[in-house]
Amino acid sequence: MRRKNWRIVIAGLVLIVIALVFFFFMLSVASKSNDPVVLMQTVGTVAGAVGGISLVMIIIGLIGKRV
Repeated sequence: MRRKNWRIVIAGLVLIVIALVFFFFMLSVASKSNDPVVLMQTVGTVAGAVGGISLVMIIIGLIGKRV
């Protein structure tokens, strides 16, 4: 039997929310930037990486560990 690790699942969900908030906040700031295209490429890369890591955390947490 496997037991789900809810701490990792919750941490993954929080990271997804933080990545989305960061992305949408930077959308509003990008218009004031000297080069908004490069800024949003960097922000998208960072938000995507954090989102990917958080999805892996959620999957690992839901798989759980053996008891």
